[in-house]
Amino acid sequence: MSGKLLEREREVEVAWTPSASRFIPNGAAVAAIISAMLGLITLAVVNLGTAASKAFNEWVHGIGKLWMPGAEGIGPYSGKETLSALVWIGSWIVLHVALRSRDLNLGRWLIVFLVGIGIATTLLWPPVFEYLAGH
Repeated sequence: MSGKLLEREREVEVAWTPSASRFIPNGAAVAAIISAMLGLITLAVVNLGTAASKAFNEWVHGIGKLWMPGAEGIGPYSGKETLSALVWIGSWIVLHVALRSRDLNLGRWLIVFLVGIGIATTLLWPPVFEYLAGH
């Protein structure tokens, strides 16, 4: 019985042997994280803009009402999310096509991602948000 168990373990071990000839570039991963960061920065900037300008607030709400049922009930949030999603998906497509076959310094791009997330978070933080929105 234990001989069969060892034989099975060897089979599994062989199945997990990585192929040294297959290289997968990390450009697609960089495209994914940078596009997520751009979507969140868009959400923060649009949120700030809707608080600072009544006309911009109505325009953003109008974008949400174009396609989202019940957008009147949730106000400009529908447009904020729509714009954020469009920037996220659009930038992901563009960056994926541009970077998918490249091998980039992932550590450097992770730092860019974290700085961008920090900027988006800071813009949404109430003391900064209220100061920039003029409240």
